[in-house]
Amino acid sequence: MSQELLAIIEQIEREKGIKKEVLIDAIQSALLSAAKRVIDLKPDEELRVELDPGTGKIKAFRNNAEITNIDFGRIAASTARQVIIQKMREAEKDVVFNDFQGKVGEIVSGGVYRFEKGNIIVDLLGKAEGVLLKREQSPKDDFKQGQRIRAFVAEVKKETRGPQIILSRTHPNFVKKLFELEVPEIYEGIVEVKSIARQAGERTKIAVWSKNEKVDSVGACVGMRGNRVRNIVNELQGEKIDIVRYNEDIREYIKAALSPAEVAEIKLDKEKLKAEVIVNDDQLSLAIGKHGQNVRLASRLIGWELDIRTKDTAAKKQELADKITEPQEEAVEAEKESSLAQLDGVGDKTIESLKESGIKNVEDILNAGIDGLTKIKGIGEKKAEKIIKQAKKIKS
Repeated sequence: MSQELLAIIEQIEREKGIKKEVLIDAIQSALLSAAKRVIDLKPDEELRVELDPGTGKIKAFRNNAEITNIDFGRIAASTARQVIIQKMREAEKDVVFNDFQGKVGEIVSGGVYRFEKGNIIVDLLGKAEGVLLKREQSPKDDFKQGQRIRAFVAEVKKETRGPQIILSRTHPNFVKKLFELEVPEIYEGIVEVKSIARQAGERTKIAVWSKNEKVDSVGACVGMRGNRVRNIVNELQGEKIDIVRYNEDIREYIKAALSPAEVAEIKLDKEKLKAEVIVNDDQLSLAIGKHGQNVRLASRLIGWELDIRTKDTAAKKQELADKITEPQEEAVEAEKESSLAQLDGVGDKTIESLKESGIKNVEDILNAGIDGLTKIKGIGEKKAEKIIKQAKKIKS
């Protein structure tokens, strides 16, 4: 029995990848639970069970003294067997969890196993099952049972039934990892992916930069006759990819990000990270893109808010702003001055005297007070009190 037990442990270690030490600990724990059911222990006594990893022999100890009259073959065998199986399953789940936890942010391959309410269950080479949720599938994806599939490991959750491996084919980093697999210069760190923005199934913009002046970052990603980027486009079922050359000059970066549209002028607001991009009339629809897709992705890519306008629209906007500024200031001033005319019982001469003294509105009256008003020629204490009373009435 002891040799059979060791043989089983070694077989499980080989096939399931569970370490021998973990299995031995699980078996010892199971046997200890079973032994406690048939051995009466005093409060101050401690029971310990050991499985010799070399011989497979099982020993029990009461306070470090070996118990010789115990037969483990008869001690709740079925209970011990169930506990051992449970422990081994838990250990196997931990192995799978730890394995795939280290693969978060990487691409894995598998086969389409089954479909569940729009979700795709993926057999990850017999090691585990991953779930590609409906929301994580590209609109262009169309897989059949048994078909090979590649996906990005977005998250691994530890649950009672086993690790849940969440896969994604819509994540922007799925495209980034595909470039790493296809472009050796990115994998080796010569070319760096600076930023990426994606609308899954439609278009991706990826900004790249070369650390080596002799290596063209965009050319490396495109590949000879476009074969590298073509492989990625095929994997994404025809999704369009714009490879943008990263530039520290934000103006040049914006121009590249809005490609294929041509930019005429750029006005920057560096504090608010906003840019007004001016284009010719025939470039407007191209710059904005279908349903605003091009400008939206360009904005995400560079991290700036982009406002696309034609030359005519920009000129009209500036002209309108110039016209509005002065009249607004005049209107405010007029409103302040006209408030003096609202003072009941105060004649025009008094109002003129107030204005000449620098008092142009009711707030100035309240700030001046009785002492300030009586200093003005023609205003006595009683008139000053009356003016202040009317000013408070208007203010309220």
